[in-house]
Amino acid sequence: MKILKKLLLLILVVFIIAQFFGPEKNDGDIATVDAFLADTNPPENVQLILKNACLDCHSDHTRYPWYNNITPVNYWLASHVNDGKKHFNVSKWNDYSDKKKDHKLEELAEEVKEGHMPLPSYTWTHSDAKLSKEQIEAVENWVKMARVQYIFSKEPQ
Repeated sequence: MKILKKLLLLILVVFIIAQFFGPEKNDGDIATVDAFLADTNPPENVQLILKNACLDCHSDHTRYPWYNNITPVNYWLASHVNDGKKHFNVSKWNDYSDKKKDHKLEELAEEVKEGHMPLPSYTWTHSDAKLSKEQIEAVENWVKMARVQYIFSKEPQ
């Protein structure tokens, strides 16, 4: 029994010390998404969908929930954000070629339509990120319109 108490005390001490450490936050300027929004021109309803369901993980600016201050949860969230930005970062929109922009928009619509995005682990705590059928259709329609300018682009990748 003494070993169990010592082990629990050790775990508690490690947990408390861990709270003083955490991953780097994704707290860049929200204005970094402006080029993407200006270039793709989403209607207001789609802009709201992007804000609530996409931009926290797919831009250089994340709105963190209160529980991000708890280690190890903050490392788990940082991993999701870093993975999301690795696949598609709207803050880097101007760095993409027209061909890549078209491909990223195509992937965006596909991931949303198939229900892969936003991630279920995100929608557990962000109920406003759960997309209705109408919202999914709005995203798909916007993507179709936005892609037109890139589909016929002659720019090499």
